[in-house]
Amino acid sequence: MQQISSKRMNQHRARVLIAVALTCALSGCSRFRPHPSDKYVYVTAKQNYLRDRVAAVSNRTGTVTNGEQLVVLDRARRWVKVRTPSGEIGWVEERLTAPQDVADKFDALRKDHEKDPVVATATTSDEAYLHVAPGRLTDKLYLLTENGTLSLLQRASVPKPITPGAQPPSSQPAAASTDPNASPAGPIYEDWWLVRDAKGQTGWVYSRLLEVSAPDSLLRYAEGQRIVGAYILTHVDDPDSGILDNGNTITSIPVYVTVLSPYKAGLPYDFNQVRVFTWNIKKHRYETGFAERNIVGYLPVKIGSRKDPYSKAADAPLMLPAFTYSVLAADQPLPTPDPTTGLIKPGRTIAKTYRLVGNICRRVLPAGTQPEAEAHPEPEAIKPGSKAAKRAARAASRKPASKSAAKPSAKAAKH
Repeated sequence: MQQISSKRMNQHRARVLIAVALTCALSGCSRFRPHPSDKYVYVTAKQNYLRDRVAAVSNRTGTVTNGEQLVVLDRARRWVKVRTPSGEIGWVEERLTAPQDVADKFDALRKDHEKDPVVATATTSDEAYLHVAPGRLTDKLYLLTENGTLSLLQRASVPKPITPGAQPPSSQPAAASTDPNASPAGPIYEDWWLVRDAKGQTGWVYSRLLEVSAPDSLLRYAEGQRIVGAYILTHVDDPDSGILDNGNTITSIPVYVTVLSPYKAGLPYDFNQVRVFTWNIKKHRYETGFAERNIVGYLPVKIGSRKDPYSKAADAPLMLPAFTYSVLAADQPLPTPDPTTGLIKPGRTIAKTYRLVGNICRRVLPAGTQPEAEAHPEPEAIKPGSKAAKRAARAASRKPASKSAAKPSAKAAKH
């Protein structure tokens, strides 16, 4: 009897275990079911408070700051319940956050441009958001602080958003303009810069919120132009410079290469002037050692040192300060902003290299080689007796005379 009772108990236990197993299989035991991965949002506001409930009256449960990653716990009426990295839980308005896909776009942007050359440096004139693409209506996330230092990577020009109720500029008749630097008829453009901050975050910033880094001593020589980039070419030693820094005289004075452009957006070039400011040791002041105007120039400007393999001068074998920039070839049309990306991609360009010999900039060019013709935003005035005037005269003399000019009219023959 005892054996029969023990056998029945074992059978009962087996039935219970099978029933429990079937129940777990059908309903899904939480300990065996994989947990869903966390979903995140990111704070776009400079700073905001978490609330204990979605109501007109609520209590603060924590503080979140720009760029902070939050775990999503629940959603309700345009609010999101989140948990901070420190464990604080509360509700925050959904409009003050960005979803994961926006953060992923910024990560991709950073990786795609982490090796891009820096074309200039700038500081923010005010707090500014990084956008994932050029344009005021594009997604934004990271907030830059005022006076933050940035590396400029590339420029884009996009149409300015139309104010609600305003007539689109393209539908208005454009008045004739004689200004060759004026933006073409149609949309009003605004410039944006792809930048990288000190933390490596990369994104697009509205150009009017940026101030290109240039010393105050050069700004007075800008002549109403915007300095796009200022680069140190070399230094000159002047013990009596008269320039003070915290009461101490600066004796090592930098020589600058600067590129400038008009204060306009949507231009088909990055700059239309190049100027080199050398230091006069006798007069202890900056002077223009080189200037080229009315060009269609593009960044970057490359700074370095090199020899002149084409010259027979005594300084040709010396490694002297040099700079290189690119201009549009004369046979190429002026580019327009890409309608999708806003980027301005020129056609064939000409690289021009100069060496600083003393206070004179000399172009590095093979002997006997004529410089290739360049594009100009404004028509070039030909001076009488210049090489350009002589070339034009030779070209005109090679043209065959027309029949009307070769044969005088019957009326003219009578006279």
